[in-house]
Amino acid sequence: MTAQARAKATPSSGAPYGRSRYRNVPYYAILILWSAVTISIFAWLVLSSFKTNREVFGSPWSLPATPWAAAIANYTKAWQIAHMNVYFVNSVIVTAASVVLLVLICAPAAYALSRVEFPGRELVNSYLVAGMGLPVPLILIPVYVLLANLRLANSLQGLITVYVAVSIPFTVLLLTGFFRTLPSELEDAAAIDGCSESQIFWRIMMPLAGPGLFTAAIFNFVAMWNEFLLALLIINNDSLRTMPIGVYNIRYTMQYTADWAGLFAAVVLVIIPSFIVYVLLSERIMAGLTLGSNR
Repeated sequence: MTAQARAKATPSSGAPYGRSRYRNVPYYAILILWSAVTISIFAWLVLSSFKTNREVFGSPWSLPATPWAAAIANYTKAWQIAHMNVYFVNSVIVTAASVVLLVLICAPAAYALSRVEFPGRELVNSYLVAGMGLPVPLILIPVYVLLANLRLANSLQGLITVYVAVSIPFTVLLLTGFFRTLPSELEDAAAIDGCSESQIFWRIMMPLAGPGLFTAAIFNFVAMWNEFLLALLIINNDSLRTMPIGVYNIRYTMQYTADWAGLFAAVVLVIIPSFIVYVLLSERIMAGLTLGSNR
């Protein structure tokens, strides 16, 4: 190739690279704008929980005059007077029990779907995919009728059962991808050493699938902790309500007391656990998702 030909080829070869550098700029701009709006709303919410009601209405964008005194008053009212302490315990019980049961149920199912050949396996996978697309409002009436017939309505046990059942399709499909990444040579070596199928699963595959199990547990924890519609349908007793339902009740109480600072404090109490989980464990969550997709 002559020097003139190379000179003509150089701009054209560099043009796609230049365009590719700026092709994602609009997407990054949208993400930055969305993040800025979300962070601003969350910051304003936390800031308002450190104000008095007079400051919330009089100067909503200014800093609180007596932040610590107002915060103690607001969070004490939200925690004790509004019974958020009871709702917090109920949410912990429901979420922890649901996540543990979900992992214990879905891990063997995902292992079987990913490692065992049997007739109808693809049909089961298609059934789980269809289950993920089923809208929750569509099953509210059948779920409540079923729980009422089983005498599980208005109970934490019934709510746990529904949470586990609704979350099975997503969790099984997520864990199936992780179990498929594990090398089959480990199973063969364990079988040669005399391990049974159950021993291979519990002693070898389950520890190796730890990142996937952890990721599935975190996603389900956040979803169940913030779930509102099913809890509103199933739980009627005030002493059994979870935190989202507690905030919902406080919202209607505010119509008569106008204690919006206390409401903001209650909302912060609901958000903080899932926020802390994401902040502390985001790297492990992303590592687990990357592991399941790259191998």
